[in-house]
Amino acid sequence: MKNFKRITKLPEVCGGKPTIRGMRITVADILQLLSGGMTIDEILADYPYLEYEDIKESLQYGALMASHKEFKVSDTPPA
Repeated sequence: MKNFKRITKLPEVCGGKPTIRGMRITVADILQLLSGGMTIDEILADYPYLEYEDIKESLQYGALMASHKEFKVSDTPPA
């Protein structure tokens, strides 16, 4: 099991959702920015308190979570 050093879950921060180093930016926020088309460099420029390793761990965390939970997805490929 991967030991995440930059991902925190604190009940008093963002309702206990996984956040970056206890700050009020969630792993989901980072993943949504990336999936929306922002580059890592753009995210780091817009959020100067973030570091490259924060983004990298967010991606690793997201990949791990996706491999452990099932979500409803389309059963037909896009046209």
